Amino acid sequence: MTREGALLRMLDANVNRAREALRVLEDYARFCLDDRELCAELKRLRHDLAAAWARYLLQAIAHRDTAGDVGTAVKTPSEQTRANLDAVVIAAGRRLGEALRVVEEVLKTIDAPRALLVERARYRFYDLEKTILSTLGRGRRFADVHLYVLITEAVCRLHWLTVAREALLGGADALQLREKSLPDGELLQRAKQLRSLCRRHGALFIVNDRPDIALLCGADGVHVGQDDLPAAAVRKLIGPQMILGVSTHRIEHARQAVRDGADYIGAGPMFPSTTKQRESIPGPAYARRVVKTVRIPAVAIAGINEDNIEDVLATGIRAVAVTAAVAASDDPRRAAGRLKKRILDFVRRGAPHGA
Repeated sequence: MTREGALLRMLDANVNRAREALRVLEDYARFCLDDRELCAELKRLRHDLAAAWARYLLQAIAHRDTAGDVGTAVKTPSEQTRANLDAVVIAAGRRLGEALRVVEEVLKTIDAPRALLVERARYRFYDLEKTILSTLGRGRRFADVHLYVLITEAVCRLHWLTVAREALLGGADALQLREKSLPDGELLQRAKQLRSLCRRHGALFIVNDRPDIALLCGADGVHVGQDDLPAAAVRKLIGPQMILGVSTHRIEHARQAVRDGADYIGAGPMFPSTTKQRESIPGPAYARRVVKTVRIPAVAIAGINEDNIEDVLATGIRAVAVTAAVAASDDPRRAAGRLKKRILDFVRRGAPHGA
């Protein structure tokens, strides 16, 4: 085979590899993220690559020899399986970056201007890849949450900021600011204070109900209920990077939350609560069903305390959200610490999920 033929075969194989990887990522943005802008950017990148390659397409096809390509028979075990959709997306991204680099380097030997176009495309992809991978990290970040404390001033026995700080020192993995009647300016200022506090302690910070406040203060996420803005609309507003939580009371709510792009669901109420009155209490039976049905993290909420927490954990739930059990305590650090220890001890004992 001539040198020109070998170069064209290298280019052909890697352009095809890049095109296919782009299609995987484009469909992920389209069907899984419902992100019109990201989908459009990936589509433009795919079309730009095709335009840069058009001059050599027919020559490359003429030199194509799939049956005689020794590389088609080389397989590794990791190529044959993917653990989940995240792994599919990560693999596609790696494949795309590598393929674009090969195309760029080979084109430098025969067509420097087109090599420059591919180089620019590669750098564009790196920015897009960052956005895509950030969507994969949201769920993993929340998967580490065990104790989730809601901060509502009216429930706090001590100053609300003291309660928040002490809860974090006691082991809270996430805080949620839940205030329904504060003026917007005061709510934003309070959100900024809690965001800074959570960052210092390596905890997540979530804002209840208000995606605008969450965006303005740089929160990790926002949590909405069944009577708030629709979760799908909130996801479009906050974008792919921010964590989205959704309160659910029936399994239909939970399934819809997943379809709408939620990263975790609140499952409850588990028990009667002093902070919110409910006509019906689905209880731990609902938590058990959620664990068996929904693939994203679930947080049990409402009325949970030291006396009943193991009834909740026995359902397979591995995260609980509390308000009064910590905020109404004279010693929020100790209260949070005791709850966190009960959760971790239960998990370490290896109690089966959904037991």
